[in-house]
Amino acid sequence: MRHMRLLRSRPVRVLWLSMALSVLGDRLYGLAAMWVVYESTGSSSLMGLVGVVESLPYIAVGALGSVVARFTCWRSLARVDAGRALVAVAVPVLWSPDPPGFVVMLVLVLLLGCLSAVFEPNLGALIPQLVEPAEVPQVSALFDLTARVAAAVGQGGVGALLVLVPEIHLFAIDGFTFAVSAVALGWLGRRTALATAGVRVPSVSVPAVRAWPVLRAHPRVAVAVAVHGVALFTAAVSTVGLPPLLVTRFGQGAAGYGLALGATAAGGLAGNLLTGHLPSRLPWLATYCLAWTAAGLSLAGLGVADSMTMVIALCVTSGLLFPVTAVTLRAHLSCFAPAERLRLLTVDQTAVRTAGTAGLLLLPFAVDAAPAGSFVGAGLLLSALALAGWSVAGWWTGGRKGA
Repeated sequence: MRHMRLLRSRPVRVLWLSMALSVLGDRLYGLAAMWVVYESTGSSSLMGLVGVVESLPYIAVGALGSVVARFTCWRSLARVDAGRALVAVAVPVLWSPDPPGFVVMLVLVLLLGCLSAVFEPNLGALIPQLVEPAEVPQVSALFDLTARVAAAVGQGGVGALLVLVPEIHLFAIDGFTFAVSAVALGWLGRRTALATAGVRVPSVSVPAVRAWPVLRAHPRVAVAVAVHGVALFTAAVSTVGLPPLLVTRFGQGAAGYGLALGATAAGGLAGNLLTGHLPSRLPWLATYCLAWTAAGLSLAGLGVADSMTMVIALCVTSGLLFPVTAVTLRAHLSCFAPAERLRLLTVDQTAVRTAGTAGLLLLPFAVDAAPAGSFVGAGLLLSALALAGWSVAGWWTGGRKGA
């Protein structure tokens, strides 16, 4: 298999394992933050506020490309993950189920967001340097698989974890995974500094480039980033609406929520393995937009689901589609030169975080007013705009390939 061939390289293997742990921590953290807030307050709007606070650093840091470009080496990323470990472990120590405790959680979530905002685009920009140019699509799929495996293990097993420990202690587990990841990244940094054969060592900083000229030169990328933003805007409905939907309609608790998220993760794992078998002759933007169109229909279906079986089936379907979008866009962006690649990854991150924040600010009120209708409306909006984006890109570029 193509993944096994890549994993024969020790640097790739170590990075893959370390990122699996780091992403596992992210999944546990995301579930813990949302569920702890909902359980202690019963408010979808306050759940959304936590997501907004976590996203604000992505928006602020993303607007300053020079800040992100200061962390373009493995050792810098190791230090960032060590910082994330310390912050995550501090949550169960400092949190309390009262207003001051809620404020403390918001502050810690903000700190985690700041660290993650510089970590993620730099990791995406460094990964292609571990392989030959022809292997960039394969390594993009491999590290997408990292997220799928971690999601399946983390979210699929969270129900069992919650039987053993309270929700708040998921943050401590999160901190441990970040710490292990930091150690692995530090090892990779030392090895990269010593062994130059076969591994391109990145410079201390990547020269910042302006985003707008790059997007104007590649309008299909601009459309893809816009559609990605729409997808994250509508995803807020699922983020804040799924827990109350499961509680009020199906009588489920945290374990049921973990089951639904685990079904999405399992679908994502299968979808990653299937992504490599998509026809290569299909234009990348068509693949991307059609996958988001189908994902929108799955989101709308949650609003009319009448059983947990249907909810699980729709979650699996969504999971199958997410790797198609993620791998398609990431592989295309990874083919750019390092400076442009880092800037486009940062632009994409900033766009989706801004759109996701807007969704978390606006859509919880729709969820509180009409839970089922908000799922249907958000899903149909995503499908319609994904199709529109595909059409606009064709008109904008006049059929030019690779634009």
